[in-house]
Amino acid sequence: MKTIKAEELEATVGTDLGTSDWITIEQDRVNQFADVTEDHQFIHVNPEMAKMTPFGGPIAHGFLTLSLLSKFSEQGGLMIEGVKMGVNYGFEKVRFLAPVKVGKKVRGHFKLKAAEEKRPGQYLMTYEITVEIEGEDKPALIADWLGMQFTG
Repeated sequence: MKTIKAEELEATVGTDLGTSDWITIEQDRVNQFADVTEDHQFIHVNPEMAKMTPFGGPIAHGFLTLSLLSKFSEQGGLMIEGVKMGVNYGFEKVRFLAPVKVGKKVRGHFKLKAAEEKRPGQYLMTYEITVEIEGEDKPALIADWLGMQFTG
């Protein structure tokens, strides 16, 4: 994760921050996510039945792909120097654009869309994140993700 001084935030808005490494979406991960969320729809967990769908096989849950943003941010995100804590503040928007087929690789590309000091030492960051699917033109998702960072 890239670290910058608070004074550099304004100049960093609108810039690309980086791209994470690829993560392979394996059936075991999809099954574990289904168990945790109790979402066992066949398009995710039954490869034989999923073959009969337009997807041609099982796909990851959209929320599984979305949940990987935390992992992706370790490499593509931004941290203000002296940060003591960061918290997930939600999303302005999330769009699922293409299914992630089991066996495919995904990664996150980060851009700082906005940064605002809400209170002294409290920064609201808005990231535009695109989750790419290896070898495909259309991304899995695009999201505007909000994070609050606390310094000092």
